[in-house]
Amino acid sequence: MNGAESLVRTLLKGGIDVSFANPGTSEMHYVAALDKIDGMRCVLCLFEGVVSGAADGYARMAGKPAATLLHLGPGLGNALANLHNAKKATSPIVNIVGEHATHHIQYNSPLTSDIEGIAWPVSAWVKTSMTSNAVGPDGAEAIAAAQTAPGNISTLILPADTAWNEGGVIGNVPKIPKREAVSGEALSTAIELLKNDKKTLLLLGGSTLMEKPLEVAGRIKTKTGADVLAEGMNTRIQRGVGRLPIIRIPYPVPQALEILKDYQQIILVGAADPVGFFAYPGKPSRLAPEGCRVHLLATPAQECEQALEALCDGVGANNVMSELQKPNRPDRPTGAITLDTIASAIGALLPENAIVIDESVTTGRGFLPFTAGAAPHDWLQNRGGAIGLGLPMATGAAIACPDRKVICLESDGSGMYCPQALWTQAREGLDVTTLVFANRSYNILKGELAGVGAGNPGPTAKDMLSLDRPIIDWVAFSKSLGVEAVQVDNADDLCKAFEAAIAVEGPSLVEIVI
Repeated sequence: MNGAESLVRTLLKGGIDVSFANPGTSEMHYVAALDKIDGMRCVLCLFEGVVSGAADGYARMAGKPAATLLHLGPGLGNALANLHNAKKATSPIVNIVGEHATHHIQYNSPLTSDIEGIAWPVSAWVKTSMTSNAVGPDGAEAIAAAQTAPGNISTLILPADTAWNEGGVIGNVPKIPKREAVSGEALSTAIELLKNDKKTLLLLGGSTLMEKPLEVAGRIKTKTGADVLAEGMNTRIQRGVGRLPIIRIPYPVPQALEILKDYQQIILVGAADPVGFFAYPGKPSRLAPEGCRVHLLATPAQECEQALEALCDGVGANNVMSELQKPNRPDRPTGAITLDTIASAIGALLPENAIVIDESVTTGRGFLPFTAGAAPHDWLQNRGGAIGLGLPMATGAAIACPDRKVICLESDGSGMYCPQALWTQAREGLDVTTLVFANRSYNILKGELAGVGAGNPGPTAKDMLSLDRPIIDWVAFSKSLGVEAVQVDNADDLCKAFEAAIAVEGPSLVEIVI
């Protein structure tokens, strides 16, 4: 058994059975091991940003890591933006990054780079395996590090000779540390805050946005009168009929300040002190009002769900009922394409148990109210803010949950960062329906230009914010990658096209001209 074979066997033993890959020469013995050993599903992606984004989507829905396979430092570098997003989402991922043979690195050939230096900003654990008999045990450490709360990125660097040399050993995954319980002091303080009659917000994040902890938060809300909100961008929210309706803090700073302005106390459960995405002249970075007390009950790495249950017990809310969402779908829209008719079409037709990948940016800011009363579904957002995650994340989510329809809400600008994901969706036959919102611009930046006080855009600025000359033909482009696609420019055709797409299995795309 060589080092590469020991690593594949270690990954399988540790429960990792999906590999998103874009290999090169240095990884050929690892590729051969993947071919030789049964049990690993290997998914080829045509760009490393698709690899890392798919691994993020897979982890969010499967609840466990996938492996990536990346070619040397430049391949890892290409994956960094979506690894940044995965890190912010606390998605567990095990990166396998090829390296030159140990004796070859000294010659500084063209692809030689500081792989560890590239890896550390997005990784909680980084190691280079220096001998073939260390590869398997190092891989086992990587698995444990990735699955340590709240979920981390591990990067194992595999020199070519440690992969091809004999003497491989299958590693045993160390025991995964249990999540830390919240302190008694933090809990008793939160209970006191909920009993003092001041206007209070429970701000939820991470694992607390799943159905069961949301229901517990709803009981606390009913008993105490505290409000419940989600962070602005979230890893995964379970929404729809029978679940606690929850809105998120808006992205625009003025709207966020308005929604938070009356709170005297904010209790954080798996969430962070709310701040703006960016700094703006004359506007605060922190969004909580001045004088508001912000109390941390539980970090994302702690036992957030148990903390909510203890809080519920502490305020005497165990026997009250949450006010759960009742069915309330909008009517099928007709007429012109507007932000509201798009939202209505999604809300009216969203299938039960769908997984919604939301990278709709400006177009989708008003989608949540229109979809709140749809059938139960999961809603995934871009926690890290680096655009280009939507199509890859939908790909990984579909691999994790092949029995569920994935709906990808994608802006045209963001979609062009990693459009190669469509090819992988076609090759793998993934059940993903993508709605592309073609406003043919980086529309969010038009608002940001004004928001930072940069004045009215002239011709140069307008050129940098527009996606015309030439206009991107999403239909022709998608078809060239093997994905059936149609274009619509009115709400009636949108409903027909969306309904047809979700009625069949396999990838499809609807370009919505705004």
